[in-house]
Amino acid sequence: MAISLVMTIKHLLDIETLEKHDIEMLLEKGLKMDADLQAGQHDKARLKGRIILNMFFENSTRTRISFEMAALRLGASVINWDNSSSSTKKGESLTDTLRCVNAYSPDCIIVRHSEFKAPYTVKRLVETSVVNAGDSYRAHPSQALLDALTLLKEKGKIEGLTIAICGDVTHSRVASDNFHLLHKMGANVRVIAPEFLMPKKRPYDNFETFTSMEKGLDGCDAVMMLRNQKERMEKSDIPDDAEYFRTFGLTPERLEIAKKDAIVMHPGPMNRGVEIADAVADDPYRSVIFKQMANGLPMRMVILDSVME
Repeated sequence: MAISLVMTIKHLLDIETLEKHDIEMLLEKGLKMDADLQAGQHDKARLKGRIILNMFFENSTRTRISFEMAALRLGASVINWDNSSSSTKKGESLTDTLRCVNAYSPDCIIVRHSEFKAPYTVKRLVETSVVNAGDSYRAHPSQALLDALTLLKEKGKIEGLTIAICGDVTHSRVASDNFHLLHKMGANVRVIAPEFLMPKKRPYDNFETFTSMEKGLDGCDAVMMLRNQKERMEKSDIPDDAEYFRTFGLTPERLEIAKKDAIVMHPGPMNRGVEIADAVADDPYRSVIFKQMANGLPMRMVILDSVME
């Protein structure tokens, strides 16, 4: 069955600027799109004739492929812009590159960039919809939305859940947008991390932090693990992965501290034996990590459909 999504925004740049009703509508449509995909009833020509440009200035596997798959499932054409062979490598400014791209009139630009608020820069320079596929440590809205979709599918709700986000929160754009989304949707969010990986400022007042996995996991409905983003750290910050795992790794024993039906999530890529044990990552009952990844397809289909409505 075809769906029609009418939203109050033309772009998806972050979760912070979304209204709660926009999030609720996206998630409702995400559930519907997921059901339609499973039944083979989604509108395969919904975006026929539209051209989507993927501009990834950072390496990506899950996000890039799922956005491309989402576009193709809806009938759109996709151009994958190759940063390594672009004219920016010849000294062309990003501004001139974007003005050139804008002259070709794509219907949507999906951008991932290491610079803070880079998608806002793109938005100012083009006359089309812009979707943020991740910028700096600031925002990753499609990941937060697919995480929320996963919680809805597995738990039936978000409001009232206690969710622990564990690990390198300081450098995580996934954590940043999840804080905003989960708070807006009424969840209780905890952060479990060593002091030097805690968020530099509280995103809202009633925000719990723990430096002990044993204390922080008690009573949690969901545990979201994060990898250590060493590319954004000093080499001396985490000199010993084995020691980090002993203190902050999610093991079967630690998972037992959470609620008996608690689920385990991870945005990927996982560093097994660093932030998560193999037995937890592959737990057939508690781990929803690969289901979570699969949920990126219907959620990103809905995002593309919404901004090009």
